[in-house]
Amino acid sequence: MAIQTLDAKGLKCPQPTLKVTAMAVKMQPGDVLEVTADCQTFEKDVRDWCTRSKKVLLWIKDEGGAKKCQIQF
Repeated sequence: MAIQTLDAKGLKCPQPTLKVTAMAVKMQPGDVLEVTADCQTFEKDVRDWCTRSKKVLLWIKDEGGAKKCQIQF
């Protein structure tokens, strides 16, 4: 299991989730992607993306004006 990070701060919706989609093809089952984004709709967008993609949103939290989450593939 590898943990990859994605800094999507400064990107506006839907770019953070598009970056997650681009990273998804590189991820192996069990890998974790940790994403940081400051887009106002990021939490809803990433929750919807995980539901649509059948991936597990491990957690999401506020971190200094940005949202940070981990997605398990």
